[in-house]
Amino acid sequence: MIRFIKLLGVALVFLLVTAGPAAAQAIENELVLITPVARTLTDPALADFARYAKEKWNIDVKTSALAAGTPVAYGRIVEWKGRPDADIFWGGESALFDKLAEQKLLAKLDLPKSVVDSIPDSIGKPKPIPLKDPKGFWIGTVLEPYGLVYHPKLLARLGVPEPKDWDDLLHPKLKGNVAQCAPTRSSSSHATYEVILQRDGDAKGWAWLKRLAGNTGIFTARSRDVPSVVARGEFAAGFAVPSYMAFEDRLAGYEIKFVAPKTAWITPEPIGILAGSKRPKAARAFIEYMLSERGQRVAMERGVFPITPKYRVQGKPGSQAEMAVEFTGGMRSYFDVDVVNIYDDDVAQKRYEQVNSQYRKEIESVAEELKKK
Repeated sequence: MIRFIKLLGVALVFLLVTAGPAAAQAIENELVLITPVARTLTDPALADFARYAKEKWNIDVKTSALAAGTPVAYGRIVEWKGRPDADIFWGGESALFDKLAEQKLLAKLDLPKSVVDSIPDSIGKPKPIPLKDPKGFWIGTVLEPYGLVYHPKLLARLGVPEPKDWDDLLHPKLKGNVAQCAPTRSSSSHATYEVILQRDGDAKGWAWLKRLAGNTGIFTARSRDVPSVVARGEFAAGFAVPSYMAFEDRLAGYEIKFVAPKTAWITPEPIGILAGSKRPKAARAFIEYMLSERGQRVAMERGVFPITPKYRVQGKPGSQAEMAVEFTGGMRSYFDVDVVNIYDDDVAQKRYEQVNSQYRKEIESVAEELKKK
């Protein structure tokens, strides 16, 4: 009997030792995001992560995303007070992630050093765009420019050259033919408003934005609607459009083109794990997946760019990846070019509500009058 107990003890120790690494690697079977990132990117990323989890751990992970604009998502996370209904916050301005970390509403990522080191600290001059948090609470996932979209045939009929920079949208023949989303409703629009204000200074910047409003034929309810109305030929050009949103309309077969002006803001689409997450292992696994070559390839096929210098948007002839390269004017990586960034996120966040308030007063409330000028 004593011998049997000893043998049983040895067997149990053996099982614990051999099961230890597997147990350490196991992840939870559910993952929930809260994100302003469009479903055109989150859906394929989550679907492939579920396949990846099945292959690696033989676990069926149920994935879902709570869609919310950046300010709404941030507000909801604050309201949860460390008892979140989601595991991950993905997308938006990095300054908001810093604010959440200060309120102890983000958990340390604790990613492998090799993963963190593969992403540079920043990109762009004269204002470097941070690509990861030195304190380890958030990290970038992809590079995504906010630029211009246009309908080539409609522009040709209007006698307007294809735009290359922001100022091209002020062409007099574009009056009533520009689409944009209010900065109060869209973080991409808000950031692009700041690009103009920081480029020209407040006085000239607001004068420029009023002229743009004079050419604007529609203020859409969502930033995603801007490329859609241009793709359908309802308007000739769109302002402050994230590249991947426009690419979805190109994939759908519409004749729409995208250009990132020289001073276009490029977001690293930060990602972080919410403090109090019920599924921290699955959350961390998803972030590691997104930063792997497999995750980056899925993202690049949706019209965004790699967050690390070692990857390039590249695929077989006729592939979605090569379509994305053609769509963005031949761009394969933002690490191959000199990125000019004038957007200061700290300045933008300090006056976020001030800009929104001034927009309501000087543009939104008098939009019809501006169109008549």
